[in-house]
Amino acid sequence: MSKPPHPFTLHNFRAYWLARLSGTLAQMAMVIVIGWQVYDIARQTMGVKESAFYLGLIGVAQFLPLLVLSLVAGWVADRVDRRLIARAALLLEAGCAAALAWMTWSGIIALPALFTIAALLGVARAFAGPSLSALAPNLVPAAVLPTAIAMSSVSWQTGAVLGPALGGYLYAANPALPYAVSAALFAFSVAMLSLVRPINAQGKPSGGNPWQQMVEGLTYVRRNRLVFGAISLDLFAVLFGGVTALLPVYARDILMVGSEGLGHLRGAPSLGAVLVAIGFSIRPLRNNVGQRMLWAVAVFGAMTALFGLAGPIFYWAMGPAAIGHDYAPGVALSLLALVVLGAADMISVYVRSSLIQLSTPDAMRGRVGAVSTLFISGSNELGEARAGFFAAVIGPVAATAVGGVLAVAITGLWAYIFPELRRARNFETVKTLEFPPVEPPKEKAQ
Repeated sequence: MSKPPHPFTLHNFRAYWLARLSGTLAQMAMVIVIGWQVYDIARQTMGVKESAFYLGLIGVAQFLPLLVLSLVAGWVADRVDRRLIARAALLLEAGCAAALAWMTWSGIIALPALFTIAALLGVARAFAGPSLSALAPNLVPAAVLPTAIAMSSVSWQTGAVLGPALGGYLYAANPALPYAVSAALFAFSVAMLSLVRPINAQGKPSGGNPWQQMVEGLTYVRRNRLVFGAISLDLFAVLFGGVTALLPVYARDILMVGSEGLGHLRGAPSLGAVLVAIGFSIRPLRNNVGQRMLWAVAVFGAMTALFGLAGPIFYWAMGPAAIGHDYAPGVALSLLALVVLGAADMISVYVRSSLIQLSTPDAMRGRVGAVSTLFISGSNELGEARAGFFAAVIGPVAATAVGGVLAVAITGLWAYIFPELRRARNFETVKTLEFPPVEPPKEKAQ
């Protein structure tokens, strides 16, 4: 039996990998600056808690388009060339970046414009997520799909490491510069996707009207308890344990490290994630995948709580010397907690992505990917909203620490509710599982 090829030896996957890396760099550089500008503009006239509330609203603005469009986007991804959908979504993101660059350069940037662009980015992501996730399995043989998923995560996490730092440093040089660079990176991503050659025709949704076909994705996920448990665990763990929205608050008013330090804080989780992803690309995870995912999510929650408390505890014990620069004890421990948090999250992402891709027929990958995107974005954007709203009520430190503790509790509850997660031994077993087919609605008796 011949050895399966490494994904990087395949032309289509190389172009896809570069497109994903470039697009993630652009997206992360943009998002970090949008959050900083929203908080900075609001902070000029409001207090810390009131300004944190606006960070929560930014999460809502990005999530609402995903909530409305995800089922449609998944159905489209199963019927239209996935390369075309991804390129169109990236072009929309490029236009958003160019608009923000012009408004910032002209000095007319304001909260309404930032919220509008955030909503448009949500539209783009609603279509880009399912099309890109469904495209990846078409580019490599099934035997190397877990390795390809790890390599794809390397590109995404590398962009997530470098993007925030890039955005922070460019913003310090000129506030319009990160948006201009992001527009160029999105354009490069479109060019790379244009190099992906036509792939074998994927299966198409069969039977029923479009709405019925859209709902099939939800039905499939609900009936597949292993996938449903993995996706919903991520939803609730990040919903309560996400810290991204409050990083501008920590950078400016708690750790006091400025916009450059914000880039470091935002990139720290992805640094841990990319190290784990590189390890999985060399030596894929093979045994006890379900249990390892559960433990990883618990560590994610614990590190969230540690991050929330590290800076304030050191400041209470040591005074101002504990904060204000990246090598101060409180800041250093906060960064370390974020690195471990990201590494734990990458284990969960790797297992969840492999479960979804290996157990989903190609004809449904777009719709199932849309459901996954909706859950993941729900956890991210709604998690940001939860963090901002909690911070407005009980303060950012308590909001972060309590969220981390709740994420650990959610993990224990999910281990009990979904024993399938504890019993998932390896991905080879997942591929041979038989799940109930999605049945069409029965006709009413005459």
